[in-house]
Amino acid sequence: MSVQSIAQVEYHCADAEATAEALRADYGFTTVPPEPDQLATTESAGARTLLLVQGGIRFLLRSAADPAHPVARYVARHGDGVAALALACTDPRAALERAERHGARVLDRAGGLVAGFGDTALRFVPQRAAAGADGEGLLDALDHAAICVPAGELAPAVKFCEAALGLHRIFGEYIEVGEQAMDSSVVQSASGEVTFTLIEPDTSRRPGQIDTFLADHEGAGVQHLAFRTHDIATAVRTVRDRGVAFLSTPATYYDALAERLGRTAIPVETLRELDVLVDQDHGGQLFQIFARSTHPRRTFFLELIERQGAGTFGTANIKALYEAVERQRAAASV
Repeated sequence: MSVQSIAQVEYHCADAEATAEALRADYGFTTVPPEPDQLATTESAGARTLLLVQGGIRFLLRSAADPAHPVARYVARHGDGVAALALACTDPRAALERAERHGARVLDRAGGLVAGFGDTALRFVPQRAAAGADGEGLLDALDHAAICVPAGELAPAVKFCEAALGLHRIFGEYIEVGEQAMDSSVVQSASGEVTFTLIEPDTSRRPGQIDTFLADHEGAGVQHLAFRTHDIATAVRTVRDRGVAFLSTPATYYDALAERLGRTAIPVETLRELDVLVDQDHGGQLFQIFARSTHPRRTFFLELIERQGAGTFGTANIKALYEAVERQRAAASV
């Protein structure tokens, strides 16, 4: 019954066709026919449903013209966003029963759907046979989902993930940036293929980006998704040439890299050119960069990440990524 992987991201949006076109044009996704069970859910009836794929990433897009449709109601409240994460399990029914025993509210028993984080639900689905190489081959898998929760809800969210989903806490970090602060915990499946970064604001400090997300999104939800790539330099150059903008990093960050980390697997000058961040843990190094949000509410964006042995997250990267988003938020408010 254990959770093995994130089978797909279910993304509700105002215009599925336009969202699909952007993912195809910018990131090299391919549209394929949805599976019959993906069209049999209560959310799919009366909705436009498109399935986009690349590597192991499955993006199920839904939009609905009827304002009373649950997809349209989600978009009206939150804007475009991740409405559900489908978790592939060895025994979906047993996984749902376990989640229910540990307090999960069942939303659709036949569809394996339970309440997760705010209006972002969790769906338990069977494991599928590994697909062939789909899409452009630039991106390999969904590395992690970052989920913002209101202040005071981080510890209960971690406990829920451990008890209801069988995940384990592998990392935690309290981050201070000026007068702002946030607390985070990372939970992961035993397979290593399901990773949630859970974040709450410290409301005793000045409001920052997490507070803004929770206000503009109207509650807990997925702030960003990280796509794992085997070659982040090529990936960044490719999608940047297609018009994707990334958040910038101060030059001083790169000036201090040699002293902080020693030799990096990707040359520092390449990282500087591309604004890619680097950190390391006991297993190796990881490289990360955030795409600039194009969401009307700035409540959702994408990340590219390459792991060269690192299994967790370096503490310096978390702070640097937070600062990069904060710079974008401050610039947008001017």
